[in-house]
Amino acid sequence: MKKLFVFFIIAVLSSCNNDDASFNDYQVLLPVESAIVPDEFELGQTYEITIVYLRPSTCHAFNDIYYQKHQNERTVAIVSTVFQSNGNCTDLEDTELEASFNFKATQSGSYIFKFWKGKDENGEDTYITMEVPVI
Repeated sequence: MKKLFVFFIIAVLSSCNNDDASFNDYQVLLPVESAIVPDEFELGQTYEITIVYLRPSTCHAFNDIYYQKHQNERTVAIVSTVFQSNGNCTDLEDTELEASFNFKATQSGSYIFKFWKGKDENGEDTYITMEVPVI
């Protein structure tokens, strides 16, 4: 989770170092609403994993998928760039989008996917957790 915090700090600092004051673009993590993951993996095979997320405004654009691995655990979130340079942002409701990535099962046992859901009322990160066995 420290890496998510470091990512936020870097994103904020890099957005502040822009010499042109008319550009206020920055990156944020967007919560995952749901994920489509196979029930099981076959060792050595590659699978597409789809993430569903909400686009909060017309100024938010997909940038990348945050993907951190630690042993058999994978932490995943959506990285969005917020373009505020035009100043014409409109809030959106229920605008679901999908992003996907390929995952190759390279070890036996199981994989635990933690899809970042946001923060709770105490400021703690919450996740959609899915365990997928490798056959």
